[in-house]
Amino acid sequence: MAIKVYVISFLLTSVLFSLLYIPTRLKIPIHNFKPVINYFNLTTVSSNSTTKPYPVTFSYLISASKGDSMKLKRMLYALYHPGNYYLIHMDYAAPEDEHRDIADFVAGDPVFGQVGNVWVLGKPNLVTYRGPTMLATTLHALSLLLRTWDWDWFINLSASDYPLITQDDLIHAFSDLPRDLNFIHHTSRLGWKLNKRGKPMVIDPGLYSLNKSELWWVIKQRALPTAFKLYTGSAWTILSRSFAEYCVVGWDNLPRTLLLYYTNFVSSPEGYFQTVICNSEDYKNTTVNHDLHFITWDTPPKQHPRSLGLRDFRRMIMSNRPFARKFKKNAPVLNKIDRDLLKRHRGQFAYGGWCSGSNGKTQKVCSSLQSENYGVLRPGSGSRRLKSLLMKLLSTRNFKKQQCR
Repeated sequence: MAIKVYVISFLLTSVLFSLLYIPTRLKIPIHNFKPVINYFNLTTVSSNSTTKPYPVTFSYLISASKGDSMKLKRMLYALYHPGNYYLIHMDYAAPEDEHRDIADFVAGDPVFGQVGNVWVLGKPNLVTYRGPTMLATTLHALSLLLRTWDWDWFINLSASDYPLITQDDLIHAFSDLPRDLNFIHHTSRLGWKLNKRGKPMVIDPGLYSLNKSELWWVIKQRALPTAFKLYTGSAWTILSRSFAEYCVVGWDNLPRTLLLYYTNFVSSPEGYFQTVICNSEDYKNTTVNHDLHFITWDTPPKQHPRSLGLRDFRRMIMSNRPFARKFKKNAPVLNKIDRDLLKRHRGQFAYGGWCSGSNGKTQKVCSSLQSENYGVLRPGSGSRRLKSLLMKLLSTRNFKKQQCR
């Protein structure tokens, strides 16, 4: 009898606990990261549907730090498209008012609210320059974005970047490409980096401390690896969804092994994805050896690239690249890019078919979503320029020649 009473009490307690506990747990999953595009009778796409309103979609991580809030807002307006997904990460060390400013900006924009495809990371990471916390933030973003709808490519940018073409141009130019391509600038010729990056070991305080500080350098150096080959390149990449999934939930141990190795590596964002993909039998032949960024350096090169100005405008266009960096806040060249390349007015979005008038004429400002044009693309000269670059990179002569070696 006592046992029956105990069992009944245990079951009742379990049921009561589950009623109290489960609703609490259900608040934790990232349900806010599922886009809601059901306003204005827009064509909705279920996660199980193979039909998309746009031929390809991109997911973006936009990283910002202290003092970047104005640049971030401007860039988001220039980069926005209702068919894409945007995750904003503001460094934990940024002042509280900047975090609140960005959150209010995203929450207060009517288009962002209608489409539901722009998010601010609610629990940001402390990021140390040249440390693995930069890489950890990118992988964190990938894991979150993989839980949204079925995007095709992931692009990481900073608030100091800026687009040189519209998102209609980018979507149109990528629409005919194989979805497994990864745009990762890479080389196995490390040169001076062999001794300056490959052998030193560092500790990033951002992994365990809430206070921002510089990297700690370990006195003893380590030997170069023999279990895998090191590669280096640009920290700015365009990753396929398949490769992003492999890096986050890899079915073999290579991504995790290399993540542990790069925890003590200087400037790990410039080597992790390169080393993973070039040591993977499944992905090493999917690389396009280019980061699709226009970047210029001083002679001799300094720690950071040059800040771009009006004198660089023509070269930016002639490069046929979709992105450029880095730019200072309110640099005059940004106004020229807005006016001549993006057809963007101050405080408004860049031109796109989604905010054009129903008769195909461009509105004076691109500020609202035209439901009848959701899914419409109006590419321009930017698409043609980017297609020219992609054709060159993917030509029989260049593509295999530039893959991992």
